Amino acid sequence: MIYPSIDKLLNIVDSKYELVHIAARRSKQMSKDKHFQLAETEYKSTKNIGRALEEVAEGLIKVNK
Repeated sequence: MIYPSIDKLLNIVDSKYELVHIAARRSKQMSKDKHFQLAETEYKSTKNIGRALEEVAEGLIKVNK
């Protein structure tokens, strides 16, 4: 099973396209700056794109509607 689920994420973000945009930007930021909002051991995903989605699910990234 994929974590976090798309259903949970779409309750936070209005559309899949916006979700992809947010996750991609955050993932690039993680790669460039090596700054993570959680400890690296707290993430379930090993890749930055998954970590960005986890941050959205946890409410660490604020989405303006």
